[in-house]
Amino acid sequence: MTFSVVARDPTTGELGIAVSSCILAVGRAVPSARPGVGVVAVQARSRRGLGGRLLSGLAEGAAPADLVRRAAHAAEDADRQIAVLDASGRIAADTGQGSFPVSGHLVGDGWSVQGNMLASTEVLPAMAQALVAARGGLPDRLLAALTAGQDAGGDLRGRQSAALLVVSGDPATDEDDGVRMDLRVDDSGDPVAQLRMLRNLQRAYDERDYEMLALFAPEGARDLYAAAAASGRGDREAARTALEAMRTRPGWSAWLAAMAGDSRLSAVSRLLD
Repeated sequence: MTFSVVARDPTTGELGIAVSSCILAVGRAVPSARPGVGVVAVQARSRRGLGGRLLSGLAEGAAPADLVRRAAHAAEDADRQIAVLDASGRIAADTGQGSFPVSGHLVGDGWSVQGNMLASTEVLPAMAQALVAARGGLPDRLLAALTAGQDAGGDLRGRQSAALLVVSGDPATDEDDGVRMDLRVDDSGDPVAQLRMLRNLQRAYDERDYEMLALFAPEGARDLYAAAAASGRGDREAARTALEAMRTRPGWSAWLAAMAGDSRLSAVSRLLD
């Protein structure tokens, strides 16, 4: 019913998972991750609490292979499918004998792909090949694999939801929760494409790509990003026009005044002086 990819970035140490399925809100059910500990995929007919238990096992120092072996021998988990990746890159996966056909998993160096009730036997090899060939950061590589799986047929039943979760390879602290990306598409006719769009939007926020945000941010904030984009390219008149449009909305004029000292807006807000 689900196909997923888990992987570790050998350069940054980040750990992540991308998953898609023809169920509602797969991001609630399949992926689990803990910064500095590991990431787990729990799918097919796995018990809902298994992900947390596997992460706790990793935190206690157990090897992924040992955790997977224990789950494989548990009678109540005969229909489960799991993948376990720890912070050092050790990986193990297993597909229970009772899992839905077409089912299976492939394991490589610091990664695995797994799926059940797949449209064809080509889904998992396509995902593995795309993951290994992809360039860029871990989120982009995970999405490349997920996209390849969908293009090869994905879930036999169709499409509904997808999720992308990436965490730091270092433990969380009071200053940093370690979550690098947590995006979910709970109900969509093309969830993998929607997830890619959200990843691009997240990149725009992270990199302050105001030109893109002026087009794709929520409607109420687009004028603000349009002003920032225009100011960045030296078009003071366009920036002033966008800000004036914002000031006509109830409450926005006071908000702009309050944000005048913010380094992200000071250059823009001075256009209204």
